[in-house]
Parts: sequence; C-alpha cells; structure tokens
Amino acid sequence: MLDEVHGIDSTRFQLVANHLDTKGIKAVQHQNIVFHGLLKHVPWSALDRLVDQSGADADPRCVKTKAHLIAMLYAQFSGARGLREIATNLQSHAGKLYHLGGCTISKSTLSTANALRPVEVFSGLLATLMAQLQSGFRRKTGVRDCVRLIDSTSVRLSGLSGKWATFSAGVYGAKAHVIYDPDADQPLYLMVTPPNVNDITPAKEMPIEPGASYVFDLGYYDYAWWAALDHADCRIVTRLKINTSFEIVEERPILPGSSIRSDRTGHLPKRLAASRKNPMSGLVREIRVVIDTGKVLRIFTNDLTASAQEIADLYKRRWAIELFFRWVKQTLKIAHFFGTSENAVRNQIAVALIAFILLRLAQDANKIVKSPLAFARLIQANLMHRRPIAALLQTSSPTPEPRQSIFHFGAAATRAARRRRESRAYAAMEKAA
Repeated sequence: MLDEVHGIDSTRFQLVANHLDTKGIKAVQHQNIVFHGLLKHVPWSALDRLVDQSGADADPRCVKTKAHLIAMLYAQFSGARGLREIATNLQSHAGKLYHLGGCTISKSTLSTANALRPVEVFSGLLATLMAQLQSGFRRKTGVRDCVRLIDSTSVRLSGLSGKWATFSAGVYGAKAHVIYDPDADQPLYLMVTPPNVNDITPAKEMPIEPGASYVFDLGYYDYAWWAALDHADCRIVTRLKINTSFEIVEERPILPGSSIRSDRTGHLPKRLAASRKNPMSGLVREIRVVIDTGKVLRIFTNDLTASAQEIADLYKRRWAIELFFRWVKQTLKIAHFFGTSENAVRNQIAVALIAFILLRLAQDANKIVKSPLAFARLIQANLMHRRPIAALLQTSSPTPEPRQSIFHFGAAATRAARRRRESRAYAAMEKAA
C-alpha cells in the first residue's frame, strides 16, 4: 500500500521506525540550572516526613511545602527584597521551576504560607541539615575536641510586629539564639525569641553535648547552668563579672611578657542571695588577661590542666560567632522580613540558615572559590543560568544547534521517490538561475 500511494518500499518501513537505517542523530543535551545544584543537597525525604508529622499540607488550598521552601530559598539566594519581587521573578522563570519541583506563587499566597506554615517544618529541616554538615566535617577531619560558641543576635522589626516583638517604646525586634561550631564554620542550634527574653532562658533549653568546650559571654551568667555543663564533663570558658569575689587557693606562675596577668585556682562564692548554696562551688580557675585596649578581662574556666594561654585563645575564638552573624545579616535576607507575625519571622530566619548550609555544602562539593562571600555572590549572579556550579568560572562555549534525524533509504529507495527528489533539485536549480 505504501508503495502504491507514496512510492515507499513497505518492507523498509519497520526499519525506519526502529531507527535502524538513520544517521546524523544528535539528541539535545539538558543542563540543569545553578539553583538545582543547590537544591540537590536538600534531604527531601526528611522534609516529607516533617510535613506528614505536622500536617503542613493538609489544606489543599495552600501552596505545598516544597514549593514554598523553593520560593523562600530563591529569595535568599537572589537577594529579593519583597514578596512582589519574589512572585514576579518566579513568574519570569516559570519554565525552569518544573525541574526543581517548584511553581509560581502569587504575593498573597506566599504571605499566607509564611504566616501559617508550622515553624517546626523548616526548623526541623534546618536541624537535619546542620547534623548532616557536622557529621561530614567530623568524618572528614577526624576532629574530636568540639568547641561550641553560644551567643545571640538581634534583628529589627517594624511596628507591625508590636504585638509580640516589643522591646521598649518604639523599638521592636527578635532574638536569634545560636550554638556555633567555629571549626566547621556552621551553626548547630537555633532558637528565635522575642527581644526581651534573657539569653540564659533559651540557653537552659539548648542540648548539652558531653565533653564539649562551651565558650560564652556575660549574658549567660548562671551558676546553676554552669554546674549542669560541669556535670556533663564540659569545659567552660567565660568571663567573671567585676564584682564577683574569688577565693584564691593557688597562684600559678605565668610567662613574662605575655598578655596573661595572673593564673589562679580557687572557689566562687559559697553562698548566693537568700542564703542559697552555690551549685558551682568546686575548685575552678580565674585567668586575668589584658587585651589590646588595655582592659583586663577575668576569664573563668573549670579546666585546671590546660595552659593559661590556651584558655585565653579559646575565649578569643568567641568572636567567630560575631563574624558569622555579620556575614548572615549582610549576605542573606534577615535584615528585611517578608512578614510581621512571629511565625513568619521564625520561618524566614530558619530558611536563611538553611540557605547558609546549602551554600556551604555546595562550596565544599565544588571548591571553585575559597571565600564563602565570593561563592555566595557567584551563586547570586548565576542562580537561574543553565550551567553546572563547578563551571561557573569557566568560559562557556556556544551551544551547538541541534540536528534533526536524517533518514537515508539508500539503494532501497523506489524509482518514484528518486524521480521526485531529482525533480525538486532541478526545480531549485532553475529558480536559482
């Protein structure tokens, strides 16, 4: 039938259908965007488990958690400053969101999701990512002496958050309480509270890692909490207040010419206010150190064996968490918030630290630049480009045009087909002449 109507040998048709007699085939290669290279480090199975536990996707009218997370991460990586900018940018990249598992989201839908999404979902995902990065660092380096820095940072909010975030008249904000690992350069724990909550209150709810070294400042001045750390065999390095008395037992020798002014062992006050017994009444140590400004610091520790200089250097490492706070505030979006409710602020801070962890994981996997700030800027500039992260600094070659499959019947072509081909070629030559 094919031979009669079209001049094609029907015995060759099956071979053509199976591409057994074709040449010049070249499939179009697919290249994921840079954003996909960051999202592949997200443990999606853990996110699904958290969604099931919290029932975050129970309402079919709300945007799904995965699409919500992708939209918020896009805002962090791209530097978007508002919900309208996020919605517009996602709309412009709608064709690229399919392979990410995301979708376009309107401004109002995103606002509702930020306000109503259970904070346990993104906080739980952050905890999973922090544990993943920490285990990888310990496995790679073999470091066993864990140093934990504890501190908090404040973020300003508008007066629209006054119902829960009032600090004083006309001042509104929130506090992010963090445990930080300076060796791995990563946070290990996050709690967000109103600004008027004392630092020691969330510290008492933080998990204690037995045998670790905890370094913190005067905001965590609580003898009962110090005693809990001491009972867990943790090393404590902090400061003593100027008016705290110290009963000297031994005066240790110091190296001349160093910043160490004294090294003493002794006891803290035996009794506290209202005749309460001090739970931290064992033998401890005070080291006086003079800093560059000439101020003398009274460093306290329960480590009786380490050198005075080692303890002083350990306390000096506390500034690493201040640098971490500065980096996050300058690079990610926690200085400008997309919502005013407590839930929206908590979710945005959790997503900001998730973005920080994903940047760290991607940088460790690709190693194209050493500076975390330079890597973050490189990601922002190329976020929706179809390039692998490892090749962002390489000169991209022009993409070859895809070629269609060319069927070649050869000697099996019928005489009628050859005549039609020759006639078309002759007509083209006449037209050109």
